[in-house]
Amino acid sequence: MTTFNLQPEVLENDIIKLIPLQENHFEELFKAASDPLIWEQYPIKDRYKIEVFKPFFEGAINSKGAFLILDKVTNEVMGTTRFYDYNTEKSSVGIGFTFITRKFWGGPYNKALKKLMIDYVFEHLNSVIFHVAEQNFRSQKAVLKLGAEKINEVNFNMNGVDVIHYEYELKK
Repeated sequence: MTTFNLQPEVLENDIIKLIPLQENHFEELFKAASDPLIWEQYPIKDRYKIEVFKPFFEGAINSKGAFLILDKVTNEVMGTTRFYDYNTEKSSVGIGFTFITRKFWGGPYNKALKKLMIDYVFEHLNSVIFHVAEQNFRSQKAVLKLGAEKINEVNFNMNGVDVIHYEYELKK
């Protein structure tokens, strides 16, 4: 049995390119994240502030499964995403901690991003898990459109506050 690589060198399709997130990406990623409207439906709504974004970024780096999302055509930074909670017994991994700048909302980008990651996962594993905050209706709709099913409700402690998340699963 092969182990799942949480951070392959490059994942790409026609419009998206994912590269492993590095420390030197902080400035450009924070610039992308500094729009308050991005964070409206997230549990941590002030992540557009540098002192709140920094721990999010450090968590991404330390996860060893995070990526910088780039527009493949222009190389513009679109946001970040990551693989997390790799479970060998269940043959599953989570996809999440994702944000995309508003310029790329509503088009083909989020779907192309998730398809790219899901296709990579399904080469190695049997299911993908998504955790979406109870108030994040936009992401809930997006996950359901992918064909995932709600399987659970989970409490995550975020900055000292318990936040209900819906757990969705997409099977191979």
